[in-house]
Amino acid sequence: MSTTDIYSRLGARPVINASGNTTVWGGSTPSPAVRQAMEEASSYWVEMEELLERSGELIADLLGVEAAYPTAGCYSALVLSTTALMTGKDPDKMARLPDTTGMKNELVFQAAQAYAYDRSYTTPGGKLIKVGDESGCTIEQMEAAIGPNTAAIAYFVKKDWGDTLVTYDEAVDLANKHGLPILADCAAQIYPLDYFRQNAQKADLACFGGKYMGAPHSTGFLCGKKELVEAAVGHGFIASGKPFGRAMKMDRQEIVGLATALSEWYSTDHEERILIAGGKLGIIEDVVRNLSVVTDTSMPHDDSFAAISLHVNLNTDGLGKGAEQVVEELSNMTPRIRAEAQGTDTLVFVAHNLQDGESEIVADSLRAVLTG
Repeated sequence: MSTTDIYSRLGARPVINASGNTTVWGGSTPSPAVRQAMEEASSYWVEMEELLERSGELIADLLGVEAAYPTAGCYSALVLSTTALMTGKDPDKMARLPDTTGMKNELVFQAAQAYAYDRSYTTPGGKLIKVGDESGCTIEQMEAAIGPNTAAIAYFVKKDWGDTLVTYDEAVDLANKHGLPILADCAAQIYPLDYFRQNAQKADLACFGGKYMGAPHSTGFLCGKKELVEAAVGHGFIASGKPFGRAMKMDRQEIVGLATALSEWYSTDHEERILIAGGKLGIIEDVVRNLSVVTDTSMPHDDSFAAISLHVNLNTDGLGKGAEQVVEELSNMTPRIRAEAQGTDTLVFVAHNLQDGESEIVADSLRAVLTG
């Protein structure tokens, strides 16, 4: 049975993903090696505690950190990390969450870094102390927000924050100065590989999403200082007592898939990976670059996990519609095509989720939309 048949039987429509690893479009495309490993894992049962421990050791070894723990996505990693920072290994405190009365439960956080998933810090009872404003934050402002109830400094890691915010390194230095841990959301910050390791090693607890490296969508991990990782494990889905993370279960197949994907990410020839992606994008570019409503095309390299993308700039006056409308029309086609708009006149495509033959479909569909 084909993928199309599977989705059609359920009344859903398949999507060709010419964009990123977005949750609402399915999350990830595990590699053949990951899928095979997960299939093999399905054939046997396993002691989950042992599997989590061994997988955590593999992750920690690859990243050069003291310990690691697989989780049900990066959001779960952030929640469990926050619990660990507030309760440590104190069983009474652990059992009371999300009631954090009497605990150090405040996380200092730059207001300009506010994002949809910062709720992960407050889910187990933490309180975000937002400092600065939407335009930026200074070290002095961050330091002034540190008080007797501060549990940690939380940091959302990105490369393009600009020069008006406290940097990751500066936040780490400030945390060290005050004897505080730092919790970093590094969800997609996994390439280049040295950058991946640096992000993991700088924080006391760093959290990542598995989907960006070809692991199952529902996986992630936290890593860092052994004592804090162990405290997070105490809240995990198989922990005794009343574990806060019971709802954040993982299948044995997912854990195996995560470990396999991370190993594969570190053994992949990324130059070849980027070259292959560029070839897929070139198929799209060749079809549309000379259309009258296309003013320019380019394939910039960047330091995201995708590493390369295709930008198609539009003459929106001549086309009679903007980039967002083009994206919507691609999404309404059969098959549906997932792309991104950047501003009003630029379409962005990435190739790491495209299967063989899908570049040609994207190219033909885009040409149809742009030529009416």
